[in-house]
Amino acid sequence: MNNGSAKASPPLAKPESKEVIANKNLNGTKSNRKGCKEKKKNSIVVKEKDELKHKRRKAEVHMEQQPKEADIWFDDVDPKDIEAAIGPEAAKIARRNLGLETEQSQSVEQVLVKEKAFDGLTRAVAMDCEMVGVGPKGEDSILARVSIVNQFGKCVYDKYVKPTEKVTDYRTAVSGIRPQNINTGEEFKTVQKEVAEILKGRILVGHALQNDLKVLLLDHPQKKMRDTQRYKPFKQRVKSSRPSLKLLCERLLNAQVQTAEHCSIQDAQAAMRLYTLEKKKWEAAVKSKAKIVKHKNTG
Repeated sequence: MNNGSAKASPPLAKPESKEVIANKNLNGTKSNRKGCKEKKKNSIVVKEKDELKHKRRKAEVHMEQQPKEADIWFDDVDPKDIEAAIGPEAAKIARRNLGLETEQSQSVEQVLVKEKAFDGLTRAVAMDCEMVGVGPKGEDSILARVSIVNQFGKCVYDKYVKPTEKVTDYRTAVSGIRPQNINTGEEFKTVQKEVAEILKGRILVGHALQNDLKVLLLDHPQKKMRDTQRYKPFKQRVKSSRPSLKLLCERLLNAQVQTAEHCSIQDAQAAMRLYTLEKKKWEAAVKSKAKIVKHKNTG
């Protein structure tokens, strides 16, 4: 009989429900079902992160393989050679650096003429002449127009010339000359004198220059002539012994000229742009040749 002096017995533990027992595993611990879900979720996240890292690495490698402007040296190198060697992207950079990139928004004039450049006379000038035919069959040529541009492609002289003989073939399809252009033109002697004054002491650039000088009845020191038709490296690049100005511009400048009637201003600009493209090498070759000749003469 309990007289109240004995300590009260601790309450008996409440038996666990079947649901709690069912949630215990074989070791007597609670099921880790929630933990499994967490792990699975974390595993998917890790996998996605790994895939993302892999894609980034792949993109970085691709970017590294793309040529950069600082990685490529373009001085006096034909963009077509660059394209053949290391791909179109490098060639595109080359053309852009050389001012030859001709996208739809860029005209031929933008390729041949330097924007906002000096528009006066420079140490080098380029000249081109248009001619008309005289004689029974119009086979002989006389001067009809002469144009001169400076080193940046800016026109510094452009005049039509009054014919000195009866014109039998205006050659309009090629020359672009019409009767009204030359009937009111400048006197030949005046033009000849003005052109001679401009060319004096300067480097003369042009294409097949002997033809232009012939109709002007002028000559020019050989050492100061830069003829794009006779320049050996150009011949080698386009695989032609007498390359046309049209071919040289198409292959080396990626520009289309002489697509219809010729324009002496544009032809002079094209010759000058070809010269400036190769100027360093060209002038070095001229200097080297002059030294050899001097050495032979003194020896």
